[in-house]
Amino acid sequence: MKSSELLDKVESMLAEYPICQYGFLKSDEIVFSEKVRYICKTECDRYGKSWSCPPAVGEVAQCREHCLSFVYALVFTTLAEVTDIADMQETLATRFQHEAVVKELGGKLRELGEEYFALSSESCAICETCAYPKSCRHREYMLPCIESQGILVTDAAEKCGIEYFYDSNTVTWYGIIFFHRKTGR
Repeated sequence: MKSSELLDKVESMLAEYPICQYGFLKSDEIVFSEKVRYICKTECDRYGKSWSCPPAVGEVAQCREHCLSFVYALVFTTLAEVTDIADMQETLATRFQHEAVVKELGGKLRELGEEYFALSSESCAICETCAYPKSCRHREYMLPCIESQGILVTDAAEKCGIEYFYDSNTVTWYGIIFFHRKTGR
């Protein structure tokens, strides 16, 4: 299938989902940064406690290489309404609908015969307590966090013309799905 046909098919399937904004980038347009990983390490309480987060996901260079093994990156958002975005419990409770969209889009890509690598906005929360560092109990369902890969999500959003803040009652969830495996890798 030609690249333009593939992108058209992916774009038409997006209409089936509650996606607010989206854009396509070539994977090599995505910015990877050790600074993002530093923020994970110094500011996130999931660092070193989840298979979907560093250091379990590998070094930024390894993550970048894996992401760049695909031609395209679909960058998209879903929105959720909350009473107060500062209420983390209420905000995080809305993420499961977003992650369902990310997983369903991956399934649609698989139906098109495409390999993909999907990332979501938060650390995996399938299990109440992650098995890390023991074997992951649900690796096939786990969605790594975008930032865990060292990806500067604000840059990707800006390149796609995606706004990243609405108001104090709207949660913006991001997803990035890398797809269309490069040949010869």
